[in-house]
Amino acid sequence: MDQPAPVRRNRIISAMFRGAALYVRPKTLPYDLLRLPSLSFMKLFPVIAILVFTSSVIAQSGRHATPPLPTPSPEQKPVEAPLRNPSTEQTPQVTAEKNQDYRCTDDGTLARILDSESGNDKGFLPKEVDTRAEVTSRPNPKYTREARRAGVQGNVVLKVLLGSKGDIGRVRVARRLPFGLTETAIEAACQIKFKPAIKDSQAVAQWFTVEYTFRLADSSILRP
Repeated sequence: MDQPAPVRRNRIISAMFRGAALYVRPKTLPYDLLRLPSLSFMKLFPVIAILVFTSSVIAQSGRHATPPLPTPSPEQKPVEAPLRNPSTEQTPQVTAEKNQDYRCTDDGTLARILDSESGNDKGFLPKEVDTRAEVTSRPNPKYTREARRAGVQGNVVLKVLLGSKGDIGRVRVARRLPFGLTETAIEAACQIKFKPAIKDSQAVAQWFTVEYTFRLADSSILRP
C-alpha cells in the first residue's frame, strides 16, 4: 500500500540517522554532533554522505508525481445523410422533337403523347368544316437566354388541335428550333383561346397551324 510522501521522507531520514548512529559512537552521538568542527574528516564523511543521499532521495520523491490521466476525446458520431424528398427532385425536361405530339399540362412542362393514346382526338382540316375555328387570343412565346447567347433566330411551326370543347387537344411539331425555343412555342400554343369549329351544326375539333417567329431584335435583351 503506497504511503504519503511526507511520511515516506520522515522514515527515510530516521533510518539514515539510525545508521549514522551505529557508525559513530552511540553514547557520544549527540555530543559529537554539537562538536562537528572538532571531529576528524573521516568521522564526518559518513554523516555528510548520508545527508547528501537523503536530500537527493527527498528531491527525487517529489519529482515522481503521478502524471495526470489523458482526457478522453469526445466520441464522434457519424453524420447521417439527409433524407431525399422525391417531391423536391426535378424530373428531366422533355425535349420537343419534330413530328411528335405533345399534351398541354398545368405546370407548362411537356408530356409526349404516345401512338396508343391517339384514339378520340381526330380533327378536321379547315376545309372540311362548315365554320372554321376562330382564335380569339394567341400569346407570344418567350425568348430563352440560351438562344440569345447562341444568336439563334428563325421560325417554329406547330399544328395545334383545337378541341370541340374549347381546349387544346394536342400540339404537333412541324418545324423546330434549338435552345428551348420549340418548348416555349408549345407553351404559348397551349394558352391559345378560340371558338370551336362547326360541322353539321355541331362543334368539332379542327387542326390549326400556328407559326412563331423568333428574332433577336425583338428579344428584351436588345431593347433599350
